[in-house]
Amino acid sequence: MSEAPAMRELLGEDAPSNWGKWGPDDELGCLNYLDASEVLRGIRHVRSGEVFTLQIQMGRTEPPGDPLWPGRSPMERRNVLDESSWDKPDAPQYPGGLHYSDDTAQIFLQGSTQYDALGHLWYDGKLWNGYDARTTVGQMKKASVLPIAEKGVVGRGVLIDMARHRGKPWLEKGETFDHTDLEAAAQAQGVTIEPHDILCIRTGWLKYWYQLTDREEFYKDFNEPGLTYSRELVEWFQQREIPNLVTDTIANEVTYEPNTGVALPLHCALMRNLGVALTEIAWLDDLADACAADGRWSFLYVAAPLKIVGGTGAPVNPVAIR
Repeated sequence: MSEAPAMRELLGEDAPSNWGKWGPDDELGCLNYLDASEVLRGIRHVRSGEVFTLQIQMGRTEPPGDPLWPGRSPMERRNVLDESSWDKPDAPQYPGGLHYSDDTAQIFLQGSTQYDALGHLWYDGKLWNGYDARTTVGQMKKASVLPIAEKGVVGRGVLIDMARHRGKPWLEKGETFDHTDLEAAAQAQGVTIEPHDILCIRTGWLKYWYQLTDREEFYKDFNEPGLTYSRELVEWFQQREIPNLVTDTIANEVTYEPNTGVALPLHCALMRNLGVALTEIAWLDDLADACAADGRWSFLYVAAPLKIVGGTGAPVNPVAIR
């Protein structure tokens, strides 16, 4: 394959953009669509009261451990205090004799189910809404994860199960789909992708991860399945005013655009240019099984990442309520 083109060349000088739509100081992007009426619309899709938490476990020690973007390390948790601490002569003493445990953790803020900050990724020196990329130095001063965390994300969620639609337990490495495939799968499921829906897409990729004993198989020729870039797909997201894309993959999209080899162009086209919030590494299998069992693929989606000041992203445990 020839040398990959620059991002601007791939996306175009006139790439679809929502910069300025919510004013020059906006840091929420398409999450602005999720107003009180969208919360109430989501609530109307609760029927049985079933609750599904969508975060993966953090700090698993059983193989294959935690799924991570290559180069990131899993959470390292360690005890600071436990019952053995009171074996020492200088152990803390409290009236009444209570003992307690305490621990600490070192984590990549994007090392679990997580939200990207809108400014997490950029090209040509500009973040979401036109903020200068130099505002990321030291910490994210603009378009960090904090505004998303303080707002919270609540609305109608819809799950599109691409793996089930294609008759597979999980999609293959590098397997792609686009907006027309999403519409076809939705029609087969009997659900409609509506404006302002929180779009959840299951590829089965985490199911594949957790059946592995050798994690090297996962990372060999690393290329996740997922959405692939086209201008038509970007315009589809813009026209339907999708606020949030949620997937069970580490990066929401096929890792390398198959025609050009460009890495993660949809992060730039959807998040940087349109302001679509990206949620990655979501556990969707249990929710998908429940939806398939009774044919209800819409639900109330609720999420709020941790309030990390200046964070490029933050862990989250989204909740789907049916």
